[in-house]
Amino acid sequence: MAFKLPNGAIMEIGVAFATAILATAISNANPAVVSAAAHDLEDGDVVVVTSGWVRLDGKVARVDDALTSTFALEGIDTTRTQVYTAGSGAGSVRAVTSWAQISQITQVAMSGGEQQFYTFGFLEDDDDRQLPTTKNPITMTLTVADDPAKPYVPICEEADEDKEPRVVRLKLPNGSVIYYNAYVSISATPTLDRNSLMTRTITLSLAARPTRYAA
Repeated sequence: MAFKLPNGAIMEIGVAFATAILATAISNANPAVVSAAAHDLEDGDVVVVTSGWVRLDGKVARVDDALTSTFALEGIDTTRTQVYTAGSGAGSVRAVTSWAQISQITQVAMSGGEQQFYTFGFLEDDDDRQLPTTKNPITMTLTVADDPAKPYVPICEEADEDKEPRVVRLKLPNGSVIYYNAYVSISATPTLDRNSLMTRTITLSLAARPTRYAA
């Protein structure tokens, strides 16, 4: 058994991306191996994947086993060919080149992710039946102390304006890391409650399922 507190966790947003690298093929393997001629990626680099496979498209992954023309997507399993059709995964990857800490977070609220069901019944049934369908989209809402001088603020404001997803990294105290690819928005003005901190709200609307790595 293991118990953890989030105290001391650090959240960061990607500031800049490198030029996209063409992925001529992605293998059906665990971990998936990307073919990319003369790439300059190194083990530990963080990339966003664009792929012909819908379930992989938009995912964030770490680079592992980097060689001259191939590298692995750590923790990404594409062995299920009924989902990841062989030969259809080609696309591109973009590496995050720098980060800014989203500091002075006072609260993190999560919503969404609930399993939805299709409910039905047969004429001869006394009780209805359920089949799992999709899950609700996930949203993270960060409440932060208002400080327009913080480096992350213009990054979030730019993301709010251009409506392009950004990579967000959550570093937990035990050394594990969670990566999110999300559309980022930020409230235009701070709250003004008497005798309370002035705060702004940052909303992360996930564009793909998060990727988690153990310490």
